[in-house]
Amino acid sequence: MKPDQPATKSESAAAAHTFANVREVEANAKSRMEKALTDLQHEIASIRTGRASLSIFDNIKADYYGTPTPLNQIANLHVPEPSLITIQPWDVSQIGSIEKAIRNSDLGLNPANDGKLIRVPIPPLTEERRKEIVKRLHGIAEDHRVALRNIRRDANEHLKKLLKDKAISEDEERRALDEVQKMTDGHIGKIDSAAKAKEKEILEIK
Repeated sequence: MKPDQPATKSESAAAAHTFANVREVEANAKSRMEKALTDLQHEIASIRTGRASLSIFDNIKADYYGTPTPLNQIANLHVPEPSLITIQPWDVSQIGSIEKAIRNSDLGLNPANDGKLIRVPIPPLTEERRKEIVKRLHGIAEDHRVALRNIRRDANEHLKKLLKDKAISEDEERRALDEVQKMTDGHIGKIDSAAKAKEKEILEIK
């Protein structure tokens, strides 16, 4: 993703908006930045650490009668101990499909079932695997920083347009540009903190 391009189609659509005043530009930028942050939190929650956590299955879908379906919609998931996750399918005929989805994911897990219940041991991460996961985490964080900078750029373009259309004064534009920059810095700071906390979790050896 190039920093000079909107990160997504929806961001291109937002860039095509016209705003009547500074408040609208700032509110739109804030809402899009919050959305990027929520997306980041969801994405890093699904990254595996050495500890059992149900959120690692958030992005896994099993084939449920021909429809890819999230695991928590077809089974009960539990963490009975720090290094084990159990999955109880509501329909036991789906046990093979759920097991296959976990096995085919990039989590590196080895599920086993007794015909009714799937047990997924969460083995300790090797040092090499930890480094790979941290590298992926850094990539995800950087993508979201780029998304924030794209939102900032869009907001700045809208402010320049308001100035050009004489809807705001130069002073108002300057104040608003500073506000958008502060907003961007604040959200990038939150991304950095979230990534740092997750990295610590990944590298922690139990």
